[in-house]
Amino acid sequence: MPAELDGRGGHNRVPGAAQIAATDDRSAVLAWLANYADSPATLASYRKEVERLLLWCVLQHGKALSDLAHEDLLIYQRFLADPQPSERWVIRGGQRPARSSPDWRPFAGPLSTSSQRQASSVLNSLFGWLVEARYLRGNPLALSRRRRTQRTPSRVTRFLPMAHWVEVKRTVEALPMDTARHRAHAARTRWLLTLLYIGGLRVSEVCAGTMGGFFSRLSQDGRDRWWLEVLGKGQKLRLIPATPELMDELTRYRLACGLSPLPCTGDPTPLVLPLIGAALPMQRTGIHAIVKGLMTATADRLRATGDPHMMSAAEHIAQASTHWLRHTAGTHQSNGMDLKAVRDNLGHGSIATTNTYLHAEDDVRHDATSTAHRVAWTASEPAKPAQ
Repeated sequence: MPAELDGRGGHNRVPGAAQIAATDDRSAVLAWLANYADSPATLASYRKEVERLLLWCVLQHGKALSDLAHEDLLIYQRFLADPQPSERWVIRGGQRPARSSPDWRPFAGPLSTSSQRQASSVLNSLFGWLVEARYLRGNPLALSRRRRTQRTPSRVTRFLPMAHWVEVKRTVEALPMDTARHRAHAARTRWLLTLLYIGGLRVSEVCAGTMGGFFSRLSQDGRDRWWLEVLGKGQKLRLIPATPELMDELTRYRLACGLSPLPCTGDPTPLVLPLIGAALPMQRTGIHAIVKGLMTATADRLRATGDPHMMSAAEHIAQASTHWLRHTAGTHQSNGMDLKAVRDNLGHGSIATTNTYLHAEDDVRHDATSTAHRVAWTASEPAKPAQ
């Protein structure tokens, strides 16, 4: 950070009164981010938003973060909707450069309205915390126009309908098996998709989980049932039913990795293993790469059929990410299971969140409206252009 933009003498600072040791803006931001060290997904999301703001302050706006006023944040909000100049701020299409690459940029393109709201929410949290820590006098976002909170959560749309999910499974089942590496990749891919779909796990839960999380417990009816314990969002433990199918797939995967059929108590083996090297947990980027590669391969296969009906499916599947599989699991479970069970399986804090997966309800309402609510014009002549 340039000395003149590091915030040591910012107009919004509270001299000598801060409850944190930070003396400059970057250190203050790092102190705030440290609160989320135990939530990797939240930390990554928050870091991305505040990093964008700091880069904009230094490289484009010429003001320290602790000098920003309400009007500056209005300018920044417009910038998020169209980050210009694009050659400075936006990654070129089709690229995924590493952060160390000179081609890396903080944006993939203009932010959608919902992403802009998310950015404002994160920054509002940052500024509010810095005020509470007495690092800043006031929150420049506190004067933003309050929008009415949407009372009913919108339906989840980023999921795979059953027909699309079937196509993804076909791609997995057709993975090459002609070499040892291909067989290992196919086994891992099948296990990962099973874990994400049956368990409805978040990617952070896959990365942090171990096979020692599986355990058997005698139920009241005298049957042994297997469960998977994971540490979820907000450091909350939850139990996921390890169905017979999931346990069969676990055994299949462990045998493919040269392990015993079932894990023992406290087994430190990661839930998903790298193909080579030590048995270390896979990183989020590795998990995302497997899933994205699978979705891309499925979309390419459907496009290659030349069937016009497959083109729409291909475009939808090509957009899918790892988190879509969690939404897919929730949607498919909600079609036939009690919502409270789905809520607990997914670790939702409220049944209202689980309700957003009830797409079948919307379909029934659409069909009922189409059948019972009609204008029924009597004229049968085709419409003519207005003169």
